[in-house]
Parts: sequence; C-alpha cells; structure tokens
Amino acid sequence: MTRPQPVVILLLLFVVVGLVAQVVPLYVDWLWFGEVGYTQVFTTTLSLRGALFTALALGVLIFLYVNLTLAARTAAPDVIWELEDQLGLPGRVVIEPLIRRFLPLVLAVISLASGIRATAQWETVLAYLNGGAFGTADPLSGRDVGFFVFVLPFWRLVHGWATTLVTATLVLTLAIYVLQRSLVLTTRGPRLAAGARTHLLALGAVLLALKAVGFWLDRFELVFSPRGIVFGAAYSDINGSLPVLGALAVLSVLCAAACLVQIGRPGLRFVAGGLLVLVLVWVGGLGLYPSLLQRFRVAPNEFAAERPFIEHNIRMTRQAYGLDRIEEREFPAEETLDARALDRNLTTIRNIRLWDHRPLLRTYGQLQEIRTYYKFVDVDNDRYTVAGEYRQLMLSPRELSSQHLQSRGWINEQLTFTHGYGVVVGPVNRVTPEGLPDFFVKDIPPAASGGFPKITRPEIYFGELSNDFVIVRTKAQELDYPAGDQNVYSRYAGRGGIPLSSWLRKLAFAARFGEKSFLLSDDLTPDSRLMMNRAVAQRVRHIAPFFRYDRDPYIVVTPDGRLVWMLDGYTTSTRYPYSDPVQGVGNYIRNSVKVTIDAYDGVTTFYLADPTDPIARAYATAFPGLLKPFDTMPRELREHVRYPEDFFAIQARKYATYHMKDPQVFYNKEDLWSIPRRSIEGRDREMEPYYTILRLPGEKKEEFVLLTLFNPSRRDNMIAWLGARSDPPNYGRLVVYDLPKQKLVFGPRQLDARIDQDPVISQQLTLWNQRGSSVIRGSLLAIPIDQSFIYVQPLFLAASEQGALPELRRVIVAYGNQIAMEPTLEQSLARIFGGRPAGAAAAEAAAAPARPGLAGTDAGRQLGQRALEIFSRAQEALRRGDWAAYGAEQKRLEEALRGLVESRR
Repeated sequence: MTRPQPVVILLLLFVVVGLVAQVVPLYVDWLWFGEVGYTQVFTTTLSLRGALFTALALGVLIFLYVNLTLAARTAAPDVIWELEDQLGLPGRVVIEPLIRRFLPLVLAVISLASGIRATAQWETVLAYLNGGAFGTADPLSGRDVGFFVFVLPFWRLVHGWATTLVTATLVLTLAIYVLQRSLVLTTRGPRLAAGARTHLLALGAVLLALKAVGFWLDRFELVFSPRGIVFGAAYSDINGSLPVLGALAVLSVLCAAACLVQIGRPGLRFVAGGLLVLVLVWVGGLGLYPSLLQRFRVAPNEFAAERPFIEHNIRMTRQAYGLDRIEEREFPAEETLDARALDRNLTTIRNIRLWDHRPLLRTYGQLQEIRTYYKFVDVDNDRYTVAGEYRQLMLSPRELSSQHLQSRGWINEQLTFTHGYGVVVGPVNRVTPEGLPDFFVKDIPPAASGGFPKITRPEIYFGELSNDFVIVRTKAQELDYPAGDQNVYSRYAGRGGIPLSSWLRKLAFAARFGEKSFLLSDDLTPDSRLMMNRAVAQRVRHIAPFFRYDRDPYIVVTPDGRLVWMLDGYTTSTRYPYSDPVQGVGNYIRNSVKVTIDAYDGVTTFYLADPTDPIARAYATAFPGLLKPFDTMPRELREHVRYPEDFFAIQARKYATYHMKDPQVFYNKEDLWSIPRRSIEGRDREMEPYYTILRLPGEKKEEFVLLTLFNPSRRDNMIAWLGARSDPPNYGRLVVYDLPKQKLVFGPRQLDARIDQDPVISQQLTLWNQRGSSVIRGSLLAIPIDQSFIYVQPLFLAASEQGALPELRRVIVAYGNQIAMEPTLEQSLARIFGGRPAGAAAAEAAAAPARPGLAGTDAGRQLGQRALEIFSRAQEALRRGDWAAYGAEQKRLEEALRGLVESRR
C-alpha cells in the first residue's frame, strides 16, 4: 500500500485549517446576527457572496481547463524543433508528466483565489440587482443617473473579470505551448505549430473583442473626467475623446476579426497591421488630440467653450449634495436690538451655549469620573423640555475603560467590570459661583434635579469605549457601581448577548477570540450570555457595512429613564455624473439612515429617514425589514433626531462655491465664499458648526438649529449664514441667510481682533496669563436675534499645572461696535443693552462716603432699604432673563439712589 506523500498531507492539513478558519467566524457571526435580529441580512449577504464565489470559481475553472488542457494535448509537429530550441528547457519527456500532475492543482488554486476575490464585490452586484432610477438624466448621454450608479459599475466589474481571465489564460496557454515545444525559438526565428497558432489567435480575438467593449464603456466614464476646469466631461472630452473612443471600439472589433481571418492565412500581417493602427489611434487620439484641442480651440475662448459643461457641473453638484433644496432668504444684519428685543427672545438668550466642549470635558473628568476606570469620551448637545421649558443641554455618558483598570485579566475585563454607569447632564448656560458647570444629572448613582427625568436604567453595556466582549450572568460578581469604600454588585437582567448554552458555542468563541478560559472557567453557566461588538460604531458597521456613519454617536435619555444611542448613517457614491467630489466621501451623499442602539440591551434599529434616496431604497429592497419607516421610531426618540454635523459640514463647504448658479460668476469666482477660520489652541482651524436654540427670522417659535457662517473668500467679514433645522415638522430643511454686500458685518476673526485690541479685556487677559494660570478662549458664537447678531465668547481660567480644573470666569458679548466682558452673560448683555448693571450702581452707593444729613435718619434708612429691595428684584429679573422687568427695576433703583444722594446734601 502506497503511503501518502508529505506534500499531499501538508496540502490536506492546509485545506482543513483554512476551512476551520472560515467556518468558525461564520458560525460566530451567525449566532451574533441571530441575537441582534438581523439573520436575514447575514444570510442574504452570505448567499450572494457564496453565489459569486461559485460562479466565478466554476467559470474560471472551466475556461482555464478547456484552454490549458487543449494546449497540453497539442503535440509539436516535428522532433527537430526540440533540438533547435534556444531556451535550454528540459525535454518534453520530463515536462509533460509534470504538466499532467500539477495542472489540476494550479487550476484549483487559481479558481479558488478568483472566487474569493470575487466575493469582495458583492455590494456592486447587490446594487445592480436592486438599484432603480434617480429620476435625473445625465446631460451627456441622456441616461438616468441610476445607470451610472448601479448598472455601469457592474458592467465594468464583469468586463474587468473577463479581461483578466482571458489575459491570464492567454499567458498560461502560451507558457504551455513553449514548454510543450509547440512554440520554439530557433536560429531561424520562432516556430509555431498550426494548432497552437489557431488557439492563440482565437484567444487574441476574444481579448480584442473585450477591449472593444472596454472602449465603449469608457465613453460613459467621460462624465467623471477631471480634465476640464470643472469636474465632468468638458469640451475636449466631448469633441475629442468621445469620438476617438468610438473609433477605437470599432478598430478593436476589426482587429479581432483580423485575428480570425489570419487563422486561415499564413503569417501575421493582418493582425500586426491592425494592432499598429489601433495603438497609433489610441496614443494619438486619446493623448495628443485632446491636448491640442484644449490648447488651440478651448484656451483662447475658454468660457464660451466650457459654459455648457460648467452649467452641468453646477446643476449636478447641487443635486448630488442636496444644495438645490436650500431656501434662500435675506438677513439685513441691523443694529436695532434693545432690551425689549432680548425680552422677546428669552428662550434664545437662555440657551446660548457658554460651556465649550473641550474645557467642559476636562471639567467633567475632574468632577464626575469618580473612579479611574470611568471616562467621559465626548460631550453631546441636545434639546429637552425640562420643567416645561425648552432647553439646550450638554450630556456626557460615563463609560468604562478597561484599559484603565488597575488589574486587568479575564475576571476583571470580561466578567466583573462589564459596563459604564450613568450620564452627566447640564444646561449650556448655567454656572456656579465657583465658575463650574451646573448639573441636572450627576454622581453615582445618577441624581436628577431641576425637572429632568430620573435615570432608571443607567448601565451602559454598549458605548463608544466598550472592549471586545464581556460575559454576563456568570457566577462572578458583576460590578454595578462603586459606593464609597464598598461596591454595589448586580446581575444583568436584559435580553442582550448570545447564550453560552452549549460546549460547541464555548469552543467556537474560544477559537474566535483566542481565549482558552471559555473552556476552563468555572464561572460560566448555561445561563451566561456573551456580548460582543459592543462599540456602537462597530456594531452598526457589522450589521450594515454598506452605509457610511457619522463620527459622533450621541446619547439620549428617554422620558422613562433609559439611555439610547443615536447615530446617523449616510449613503454615498462616487458615480454621480458631473458632481464635484469630496476626497474620501465621493460625489453624492444623503443622510438617509438613523440608527438607535439601546445602551443596556444593545437592541439596534435602522430607520429610513429619506425615502427619496434611490441608494437607500436599493438596500431596503435587498434587505427587507432592515430599514424601518421613520414614522415608526418612538416619539420620544424622534424628538431628539438632529441634523448631523458631518453631513452639514460637507454641504456647507460645497455651498461656499456652488451657491453661485450663474456660470459666468462661477467661472470668474466673483462671489466665492469660505468657512471662517480662527486660531484655536494655537492652530488656525475652520470654525466648527454649532447647535443652538433660536427663533429663525420670520418664524413663530424657537427651534434646535445647526448653524455655520460664511466669509467672502480671502476676507474676514461675514457674508451669509446657513442653518439646518432639526425639529419636526421642519427637520432636514436648510435655510441660508444672505447679508447685505454693501454693509460691513464683522466676522469671527475680526471679532477676535477687536477683543484683543480692547484695552480693558487685553489687560485682564495678560494679568491672568502672568499669574500661573492660562486663559482658554471658548467658541465664538454668532447668535442671530430678530434681524441682528450678537457675538458671545466664554473665557475659562485654568491653572497651568496638569489636571487643572477649567473655570468659566468671564463672558464676552459683542454687538455692533460695543464689547462687554463681565462675570455672567446677563451682566454683559446688561452692559450693552440696559445701561450700567444694577450691581454696579448699588456698589457705587455703598462706597460713597458718609455725610451728615438724612443718611442716618429714618428717612435715609427707608431710602436705603427701598434701594436694596429694588436691587434684589432687579437681580432676580436678571437671573430669570426678564429684560423688561430688569430695565424697569433699574430705573427705579436709579431714582432711589438719586433720592438717597440728595438726602445727604
């Protein structure tokens, strides 16, 4: 009995290990998709990838087998050829057995590799099978945009596969003919057997026919040409490249026909002549001719030649980024604000954000992390109705960071320290007397106040910092939260996680995570559940990798006290004709998906936010049940849907250029805008968009708006501002407010310069910076009120040493030519809109020297008591933001103080 050869044993071992390496992740993923409720997504994707693998592997195997077997069986016509061979190869007696032995193995390896590579293109095939029409025609060919987004990529993919296969087959076939001596290099020149010649010419004809198809498809790719002054097909593309590509397609077909004709004729004259003409037309027609056309026809009169294509670029770019939906309004930027106007906009004033994200995150970390293993990753802005008042709040979840555990290991990382705990919530504008943030929710366990709902389910098993996996419902104690010197332990009561109900599952997870403790630990029970893919961004990408996602998930506290993550999803494409691309994104984007993830159970739900998006509709068709109608989102979560910053920033940058709809203005860049830049932490950066609550001009009530500003290009004054509305029923609507071009409206950089030049402010900042402290200048916010702007910038003071606690010490308010810096926003506003603050008047009276007269009499005491009462009422009105009452009390205080002064004379 023959023993199996070592090579065969190693090969079989390699196959077994490879199968196990594939089966284990598939089994684990199947369990996980079943736990999250998206088995259909997993099976649809797996079946499509399996179909692609099978089709490509079989197709490659059959095509290669037929051609290579034919080549291997074609004998050399004359033994003399082998003697004349100049390559010095081994004889056919040696070569032929080797070919017969290893050819099946080579075919199998190539087929398997081709099938595996094909599975990576499943999204292209899925889009082709489920894509629909956009309802917009391409200006060049008149085809619907859906052809370029869904159909053309699939055709290019199939064409690429076919071309690669035929080329590889031609090369391998040629190699076999050389080894078999059907093609030899002799002293008299190359000699080719008749059968080999016929076979190679037939393959060449197929390859040239495929090249003709490629040239024909290249005609459609011109709409993505970067050659012209704008993205998309330009004059030289349409009048130069387009006809040449058609001619090349015809020439390629003729060359393929020449190959077939040459089979019945001696020599290679027809093929060589055809290929020579093809190469000359290719190089000259696609390289030289368009350049000459651009130089001598387009350049002398560029705008007239390129005008139609500039119009196409403007129209298609505006459509691709949703800029055509932006409503344009005028904003006069008047300087007519007074105390009564502020009183009419109390909700806006009370929701001006004073706490900047960066210093606030440091402050939260110092005050509320409680333990070293708890971390605040980010601070999110959202709006809530608290005690009947519409408020902008800042929220930050307290997450568990396993990297900061004092002792790491299987027990601590996977069984004991399993979740974060609670959130910190505070209003954006309230400050304690010590300059620290005020809280609506704080501490462990979370203590709510001020009318904010009580947190009933504070555990965060799914967050932004979550590690690979944890196991709950084990025999080990699971830390719930620390309480002084003791710890409070709990047992998970939710429905999240995969049950470890069998030995096979434990074995699969041990192999998946490389952790033997799954098999050896005594803490695991049949009731134990494994939670994996716990990081919210990773979780949603694992379920639906075909969407792009926003970089900032944000936490929502529901009225019943649960914590739910919300994340925005985007559909993108690089295939929108004529649309100007964004690096790393593409040239089409829609915010079509909203995702919610329960922080306790991990329940993940996808909602279709934009049913008009054809790409989102294609995925909804491919995966029924994945995208739920947006109206089915619970009302308490719909109230917290917000316009995403990443999408808004992309739209704003594009709108800075593509608000110019006139091609002449666009060509000359006469009205080019830019996002304002400021020096932030010593570096020059673009201003970030910011959320605020305000009443848009012409609207009746305040709403949650994402806002950004525009400057004219290379200038610092403000020219417009863009707002994205987040509250229903106006969610998703964008409004741009154009400022008068004949009027100077200060921009952020100019305001920064004016603040630096103010002698009182600059002196105070210099003094603080010289006393072992550092001044942190917060975000400069432009707040539209009625038809005017006020600018607000908080100032934070922090000690220079590491770990210092930033404190909000001053608030700068600018309006028109006036600038005020006071300890509070109310006092700064009062300096500008209400005369001297009541506190300053009272201090002046208290500091006045005592004089003989009525100051010590009953009448003097009565006047002083009255002034104190008025001052108290004014301060209370100031805290409430009641500017009308504040102004009235201030006038009364002035009268009382005058009476007191007169009584002293």
